Amino acid sequence: MKWSEIMIHTTNEAIEPISNILHEAGASGVVIEDPFDLIKEREDQFGEIYQLNPDDYPEEGVIIKAYLPVTSFLGETVEEIKQSINNLALFNIDIGHNHVTISEIHEEEWATAWKKYYNPVKISEKFTIVPTWENYEPVSSDELIIELDPGMAFGTGTHPTTVMCIQALERIIKECDTVIDVGTGSGVLSIAAALLGASKVTALDLDEVAVQSAKLNIKLNKVQNKVSVSKNDLLHGMDGQVDVVVSNILAEVIMSFTDDVAKAVKSGGYFIASGIIQQKKNQVKEAIIASGFTIEETLVMEDWIAFIAKRG
Repeated sequence: MKWSEIMIHTTNEAIEPISNILHEAGASGVVIEDPFDLIKEREDQFGEIYQLNPDDYPEEGVIIKAYLPVTSFLGETVEEIKQSINNLALFNIDIGHNHVTISEIHEEEWATAWKKYYNPVKISEKFTIVPTWENYEPVSSDELIIELDPGMAFGTGTHPTTVMCIQALERIIKECDTVIDVGTGSGVLSIAAALLGASKVTALDLDEVAVQSAKLNIKLNKVQNKVSVSKNDLLHGMDGQVDVVVSNILAEVIMSFTDDVAKAVKSGGYFIASGIIQQKKNQVKEAIIASGFTIEETLVMEDWIAFIAKRG
C-alpha cells in the first residue's frame, strides 16, 4: 500500500489540536519534530544517550508529520485537514507558519519512519513509557511501566501536558479512588490512574478513533478490569461523583465545563487540568476557582501549565 505523508510546520501550542485533527482524518501515526528535543537530556535507563539529528528539526516552531493511505478521496481529506487547522485560529490558537506539504511514502518506510523518535522514557518518579517493540527491564521494583504503540495512539505519552497530568496523579491518587478521564485520547492517563491503585476509571472521549485507541492500549496494559472507555461529550450525562477528574484538553474547553467538573467531584476531591498555554493560565485559573475549587499546585513544563485543584 502507498501512503501519503502530510507535513505541517506549526507551533508547540497547536500540537495537540492538530494531532487530533489528523487522527480524526484517519492518520495512522503522528511524528512531532520539536527543536527543543535537541537540548533535552535524552539519557535512558541504561545510561545511553539518544543521538538526534539536528537536520531533522526546524529552526523554529515544530513540524508534525502524519500518514494517510493514498485513496481517491485523499485530496478532499487534505483540504478538510487544512480547513480544520485554519479554524483553530478562531479559538485564539497560534498556528504559526501553517505550511502544509504532501509527499508519497512506501509502507515499509512509513512503518519505521517514526520509531527513531520513540524510546523508553522515564517521565516521572514512578512511570516509564515504553514502546511495545522494546524489551525493557524495570530498573527498580516500584517502577511502573506503560506500554504504548504510537501507531495506534494519540501520541507517545511524553508530551509535557501528559507528563504533568501523570505527575499530578502520582501526588493525589489513593488506593480505591474513582477517576474520570475526560478527553482520554490514547488512554494513557486512565492507565496511569489504574496502575496507581484507582479502583474504577471512566475514560471518555468524543472521538471514536480515540475510544478505539484507548481500548487497545488499556488491554495492552492489562487494566481493562478497572478502566471502561466510552464515547461521550465531556461530562454530559454523567451521574454520581468521583474522587478525581483529570482532563488534558484545550484551555477553552476546560473553561467551558468547570461547573460540570465541580458537580462530578466529591467534596475534598481533585480536578487535574492540563493542556493550558501560558497566555491562558489566569483565565483557566479564575474559571476553576469560580466553580468552587482551590488551586493547590501549579505545574509548569516548557510553555505549558497544569493545575491541581481541590474541591471544597
